[in-house]
Amino acid sequence: MALRDQIRILVVDDMSTSRGLITQALDGFGVRNVITAENGKQALETLAKHPVHLVISDYNMPEMDGLQLLHYLRASPKTKGVGFVLITGRAEQQIIDHGKKLGMNNYLKKPFNPDQLRGCLEMVVGRL
Repeated sequence: MALRDQIRILVVDDMSTSRGLITQALDGFGVRNVITAENGKQALETLAKHPVHLVISDYNMPEMDGLQLLHYLRASPKTKGVGFVLITGRAEQQIIDHGKKLGMNNYLKKPFNPDQLRGCLEMVVGRL
């Protein structure tokens, strides 16, 4: 069975358009097991009920940004091994360095196309 048939992904973004574009791209890659959350707090609640292999998170969100979410994921024994990809329109070195320190697996700068998303994800999880 292909990885794309087994992998479970959580997409976290406060903008419904962005969530839609990412989930649409994942669907185009054949990834069907995708759930979404509107912010970091909702993502943590979702993960408690629905474990995933990979989180794709926006950086700039209300209540809890992407790096705060990553911090919580890495601090919990249940989620410390979950793959994490940060998507940001602000790919400043300080943000990227902080993400790497926290255990971010990869990042992608907005705007991006589906091929760039696929390449970014495959660097973390392997061939989809």
